[in-house]
Amino acid sequence: MDCYDEHEQLSGLFAMIEGDLAVPFETEVLGVPVVVRKVDLRSSGIVAICHRGRLRQTIEILDLSLPDPAPDGAQWIEAYRWWAGTQ
Repeated sequence: MDCYDEHEQLSGLFAMIEGDLAVPFETEVLGVPVVVRKVDLRSSGIVAICHRGRLRQTIEILDLSLPDPAPDGAQWIEAYRWWAGTQ
């Protein structure tokens, strides 16, 4: 895909994560079990929308610990991690 600037590159990575990451999946945030139900693109970057019961929290996807085994499509999170490290 053609991406001409950082915003387009981020949008492209988000499209791959949103399309390929198998959600929902369970993981932990600060030792508390949560369910990641979707991802979203914010001005700060790509975030995971985590649910625990009726509570909802957004977490930067690069700060999210992935379960073992990781869900299908998690390789795009690693691609985003690499891209973020080069910016």
